[in-house]
Amino acid sequence: MSRIFNFCAGPATLPTAVLERAGGELADWHGTGMSIMEMSHRSKEFVGVAEKAEQDLRDLMGIPDNYKVLFMQGGASSQFTMIPMNLLRGGSKADYINTGQWSTKAIKEAKRFCEVNVAASTEGNNFTSAPSQAELNLSPDAAYVHYTPNETIGGVEFDYVPDTGDVPLVADYSSSILSEAIDVSKFGLIYAGAQKNIGPAGLCVVIVREDLLGNTIEGTPTMFDYKVAADNGSMYNTPPTYSWYLAGLVFEWLKEQGGVEAMAELNRRKAEKLYGFIDTNDFYANPVAKNNRSRMNVPFTLADAGLDKTFLAESEQAGLMNLAGHRSVGGMRASIYNAVPEDGVDALIAFMADFAKRHG
Repeated sequence: MSRIFNFCAGPATLPTAVLERAGGELADWHGTGMSIMEMSHRSKEFVGVAEKAEQDLRDLMGIPDNYKVLFMQGGASSQFTMIPMNLLRGGSKADYINTGQWSTKAIKEAKRFCEVNVAASTEGNNFTSAPSQAELNLSPDAAYVHYTPNETIGGVEFDYVPDTGDVPLVADYSSSILSEAIDVSKFGLIYAGAQKNIGPAGLCVVIVREDLLGNTIEGTPTMFDYKVAADNGSMYNTPPTYSWYLAGLVFEWLKEQGGVEAMAELNRRKAEKLYGFIDTNDFYANPVAKNNRSRMNVPFTLADAGLDKTFLAESEQAGLMNLAGHRSVGGMRASIYNAVPEDGVDALIAFMADFAKRHG
């Protein structure tokens, strides 16, 4: 087997050990004579897998008992709609902090259901920073405050958790969940699409405080009601069973690596290496404010944009894949999630140094 270094923003690289284990279990899961993707989601075997996955995630994140963990479909983008449906709870306004394209999309969807107060926006600097706590213009009557701790496309990460007082804080952790320890009790709701640090696409994890359940807006579809999902163990309908199973394997792998604390140290080293190289080489540049640079998604530009296609072609030949920046911003982007090994970052830096020497 020959594995390349995959820097895709999502669907992203998965731990090789997880893929190998899943491959070994694909046709015959634990001597059952069938694949786990063929099993009933109501079977004791799959229920056991689901329950263990949830418990492992609770252990990794230190999720308090008064929070429900939901394994849902529709990706994080469905949550843009489900959040106001579930969390307005009789209110008519919500605060949103806009730091990039995913925040912008969340705001657009929320406006279908309520008045949105943009408490702060960094659109004026092309989303190259996150606002400070002092810059947040929060509404006293907001039903909740929504923000995106890490913007995948722009590579912008908050260096603090916003203080919203008694107003529930909602966070789209899709691209940074499980990359470091967080205090779940500071949040009313956390959601994360799986395809970056959790597992394959098709699954979205929602962690929601119990007191926020059970008061949806009129007309909310049954499948969009968090309480229905919670009351039915995320199995009101047939869930994405194979994605759930693979997420469970990733949680086990994370525990074996030493948990989120160990991953945080690894991610710090990887990011410091890559940003350190970019900052000391005039051939490359990163536009993000240093205190808001993402540890997960590192965008960078070349001194001569005319060399972009050459850079991508040569990097692929070197086994460094999916380095093109998002189509909306161009340039390059290296996504260095939990499963990207440190030697992958080392290989990328070595290639970048050689490319700059040859083309600079």
